[in-house]
Amino acid sequence: MITVQQIRYTGDPERWWALAERLGFTAAGEPAPEWAEFDGDGVLALHRTADAHSAGRVDLHLLVDDLVATQARLAGFDVSRNAMAGVGDVVTVRARSGLTVTVSEGARRASNGPIAVQPIWFQADVDEARAILEALGLRAEIVADWGGWVEMHADGGGSVGVHGAEEAGFGLSFVARDLDALAVNLTDAEFPASVVDEAYGRSLRIPDPDGGADVWVNAVQDDLYGYHRED
Repeated sequence: MITVQQIRYTGDPERWWALAERLGFTAAGEPAPEWAEFDGDGVLALHRTADAHSAGRVDLHLLVDDLVATQARLAGFDVSRNAMAGVGDVVTVRARSGLTVTVSEGARRASNGPIAVQPIWFQADVDEARAILEALGLRAEIVADWGGWVEMHADGGGSVGVHGAEEAGFGLSFVARDLDALAVNLTDAEFPASVVDEAYGRSLRIPDPDGGADVWVNAVQDDLYGYHRED
């Protein structure tokens, strides 16, 4: 089993805790200012900002059952393994773009609730990112016919969207089915939210508690015009 954990760095942990719960996540244990985890479909982890990690940064971490077996499947990629205090052994795989994905043991079933994590992996080489994620155990579900998008799902919860882009990075993103109800729920809790309907689909925009770019919640993709489902 593998679970997607989207890590967001924040200078306002308490406000993010409140937003996470209004989005539909449930705290997995007592939140602490330095680190908190919220379960939905996948895991949202909130990390207090540090010298090398400013507010708004997003990291992609995967939780697996067997780290040794996972590392073995990554043969041929740029991989390292180190011990991290409070976590244990962590495997890091580096893409040619310079982006890194970290992996540790501790997979859990986090695939319930109205909200899902879907961090976006931006880089020019979509095929490389897909190959890394497939080696890690994710499966391609929705693929753009033009080749610039792949939606990769984890059996324990969460997904990763791979998006072709010249500038490499990870973006914060969520997926939900009923955006209108979610917008009402958020606005009632003083998180002003608006639903935007554009050519590529509907999305919900929420002001970032850290003052950065809006937080996006995308609608579940039902219209497959220009896309196809992998067998």
